[in-house]
Amino acid sequence: MEISDKLLCLFSADVTLKGDEYVVSVPRREIDTGSVEPGETYRVALISRETEEESSDEQSATTTQSSANTNTGTVSSEPQPPVEAGEIRYVEVEDIGKQGDGIARVERGYVIIVPGAEIGERVKVEITEVKSNFAVGEIIEEEF
Repeated sequence: MEISDKLLCLFSADVTLKGDEYVVSVPRREIDTGSVEPGETYRVALISRETEEESSDEQSATTTQSSANTNTGTVSSEPQPPVEAGEIRYVEVEDIGKQGDGIARVERGYVIIVPGAEIGERVKVEITEVKSNFAVGEIIEEEF
């Protein structure tokens, strides 16, 4: 499956019936991190549930990955952040967050918060903090 660079967030959710509408709930963490803004309109892609056969194949792959993972011994089904602490990245600031920090997006729409950056700036940053759905990058070189 091909994933668009415009992807803002990815999560699993149930479709529920509310009155005469069906509703897909967005997790609060996506609102809190600024991936999704209440009141805005977004394109939504739905991916069907996995079949029993796919589940078995993924389970055996997860088991193999788990035994190879020496840090925690577990593998999350959530996508892993595309950056690591200490990594150097070149980013372009696309937006300003509610607290005035610059916001850049990298693979899969993953957000990097860049304090002190302005919209349109292209900066070299060192990733100082990594969370599941955003990271913080410190500017080490402006306008690369």
